[in-house]
Amino acid sequence: MPEIRLKTPQEMALMRESGRLLAAVFAYLDGQIKAGMSTMAINDLAERYIVDQLGARPASKGQYGFKYVLNSSVNHVVCHGVPSDKQVLADGDIVNIDITLEKGGFIADSSKMYLIGEVSAAAKRLVAKTYDAMWEGIKEVKPGATLGDVGHAIQRHAEGSGYTVVREYCGHGIGREMHEAPEVLHFGRQGKGLVLREGMTFTIEPMINQGTARTKTLKDGWTVVTCDQQLSAQWEHTIAVTADGYEVLTLREEERV
Repeated sequence: MPEIRLKTPQEMALMRESGRLLAAVFAYLDGQIKAGMSTMAINDLAERYIVDQLGARPASKGQYGFKYVLNSSVNHVVCHGVPSDKQVLADGDIVNIDITLEKGGFIADSSKMYLIGEVSAAAKRLVAKTYDAMWEGIKEVKPGATLGDVGHAIQRHAEGSGYTVVREYCGHGIGREMHEAPEVLHFGRQGKGLVLREGMTFTIEPMINQGTARTKTLKDGWTVVTCDQQLSAQWEHTIAVTADGYEVLTLREEERV
């Protein structure tokens, strides 16, 4: 197991700023994403905003040879969807937009589901229950808790709602590098796994499917889809373990209560 990189208060402040800026990117896209827009157009809007307006770096671009600023995963795409001029959002689609941003040497990572036009009740329910499952996991985060507690809470909520949890892909530690230790599974057993400590930072990003949890990767080497073509949804936040609980570093304005 690679060493867990605990963040100092100074480093945490830098991560908090990266998270704040990334939340601003989603606030900007909220007024832009609609039917008739290509996923490449969303990518280009995000890149210009991150670079020109925020003075930050889109951390995904160039990472592992990926050419774009974000992943755009539509309907039955589980994750890692590649932006394209040919993929145009249509009424009834659901799409996950997954963005990373680096500022001051530290990276934030978050994703959000967008419902395009009139979406079916079944799709709305999947998106809502996935969001709730993410928060069930987040609420388990505190010093002394385990990653098994986090995964168990997500799994219990998702499976209790009639869905399946994708197991091949997981959350991850994050900081100066996009992917640090530990791996954060979205299923698990209470009390098992790594014990959380103040200063840890990682993502929680469950991928929840309507049908089978099985996935496959398309020939482009990136796009992951459900094997049965049923819908998949995902939400993601970057989380810090604090002295008495957690802080969501990428919290968006509409989530503040």
